[in-house]
Amino acid sequence: MNDILDELRAAAFSVWHRRWLALAIAWGVCALGWLVVALIPNSYQSDARIYVQLDDVLSQQIGIAGGGERDITRVRQTLTSAVNLEKVIRSTRLGNAVTNQREMEAEIARLTKNVSIKSQEDNLFELSATIGHADLSDNQNAELARDVVQKLIDIFREENIAGNRGEVAETLVFLDQQLDDRKRELEVAEQRRMAFEAQNPEMVGGSLALSTKVQGLRSELRGVEADLAASQSALAAINGQLAGTPRTLSTPGDGGSARGALAQAQSQLASVQARGLTDSHPDVIAMKRQIQLLKRQSANENPDTGSTPNPAYSSMISIRAEREANVQALGARKAALQADVASMMANQASEPAAAAEANRITRDYDVLRKNYDELLQDREEMRLRGQVENERSSFKFEVIDPPTTPRLPAAPNRPLLLIGVLLAGLGAGAGGAFALARLRSTFATTGKLERSLGLPVLGSISTSLTDAAREIRRKRLRLFSAGLASLGGLLVVLLAVEFLQRGMVA
Repeated sequence: MNDILDELRAAAFSVWHRRWLALAIAWGVCALGWLVVALIPNSYQSDARIYVQLDDVLSQQIGIAGGGERDITRVRQTLTSAVNLEKVIRSTRLGNAVTNQREMEAEIARLTKNVSIKSQEDNLFELSATIGHADLSDNQNAELARDVVQKLIDIFREENIAGNRGEVAETLVFLDQQLDDRKRELEVAEQRRMAFEAQNPEMVGGSLALSTKVQGLRSELRGVEADLAASQSALAAINGQLAGTPRTLSTPGDGGSARGALAQAQSQLASVQARGLTDSHPDVIAMKRQIQLLKRQSANENPDTGSTPNPAYSSMISIRAEREANVQALGARKAALQADVASMMANQASEPAAAAEANRITRDYDVLRKNYDELLQDREEMRLRGQVENERSSFKFEVIDPPTTPRLPAAPNRPLLLIGVLLAGLGAGAGGAFALARLRSTFATTGKLERSLGLPVLGSISTSLTDAAREIRRKRLRLFSAGLASLGGLLVVLLAVEFLQRGMVA
C-alpha cells in the first residue's frame, strides 16, 4: 500500500513539476476540441403522428374489405423509396443545391438515413425527419425538418387516396386485357372440343365422363331390372287370377245351378293357390273334392241352363294386356341399356388414343373455363371496389400531432461535448507531463531512489528559497491558476453561447 501511495505521490509531483507543460497541452487540446465541436452543425428533428381509419361497414358487407390495410402497409413500406424522397427533395430547400443526378442520389441516400416511419399501433403512424446541414442556419434546419415531415404526410395522403384510385383503374384495364386473352383461348378450346365431339360423339367428356355415363347407365339398368321383375310378378299374379275366373256366368234353368257352383269353386281354388297354399293343404284338398262332386253334378244337369259373359274376366283380360305391354317395354329398355353399356365399354377399350385425346381436350377446356370465371369474378370485385372508393371512400386520414418547428437540436449534445473536451484536455495535459517525467531519469522521492539503486539513502536536501524567489513562485502560481481558471471560464462562455443560440431558434 505504501508503494502505491509513493507512486501516486511521485506521479503527482512529476505532473506538478511540469504543470506549465500540462497547462499548455490542456489549452491546445481544449482549443482544438472546442473548435471541432463548434463546427459540428446542429441537427433538428421534427415529428408528427397520423391516424388512418380503415373500418368500412359497406366494404365488409359486400365482401371487399381488407384491401385498405394492405394498401397502408404497402405505402408505409414504400414511402421512403427513392422516388418519393426525390419528390421531397425537389419540393423543399434540399433541392436548391442539387444540380445533377449524382448529387440527387447522394442527397437521397443521406435523407434515407434521416427519415423514419414507425407504426405505434395498427392505425397510428409516427413520421420523423432529422435535418442538419452545415450551410444552413439553425432556423433553416428546423424549418426544413418540418417541411420534410409535412411533405411526407402529403405523399402519404396522395398515395392512399388518389394513388389507390389510379391503381384500381390500371388494375381494371389489366384485367380486361387478360379477360380478352382468356376469352380467345376459351373460344379456340371450345371449337376444338366441338370438332372432336362431332367426329367421336361417343367420347364426349373424355374417359372420366364415359366412366360416369357407364355408372349412370348401370344404375339405370338396375332400376329397370327391378321394375321388370315387379312387372313380371304382377303379370304372373293376374294370370293366376285369370285362370280361376270363369269366362261366363251360368244362369240357372230347370236343372239347377251345378255348373255355376263348379265355376265358383274353381275360382276359389285358384285364389287359394295364388296365395301360396300347396296341394297338401287341407283347404286345397277339400276344395278339390268339392270340385269333383260338382263336376259329377254338372254332368247330370240340364244342358239348357243359360250363361252370360263374366265382366270380371273381361276386366282381368284388359289388366293382363296392360301388364304384358309394360313387361315388354321394360324388357326392351333393359336390352337397350345393356347395348349402350356394352358399346361404351367396347369404345373405351378399343380406342385408348381417342379417350386420351378426349381427356386432354376436356381438361384444357375446364382449366381455361375456370381461369376465365376467376378472372371475371376478380374484375367484378375490383370494379365494385373502385366504385365504392370513388363514391364513398373508406379511407379517413387524420393528423393527430402536426409537424412543428423544433426549438432544440436533436444532435449533437453540445454542452456534454464541451465538458467532455475540457476533461479530455486536462487529462491530456496531465498525461503528457507524466509521460515526459517517465522519459527522464529523475527521482521524485528518496524512497524511489533507494529502490532503484539498492543502496540506503542517508537524507535529502530541501529547496531553500529567498524572499524574492518565493514572490516569483507566488506570481507563477497565480498565473498558472489564472490559466487553469481561464479554461473553465471559456467553457462557461461557450455553454452560455450555446444556450443563447438555442433560445434564438424561432
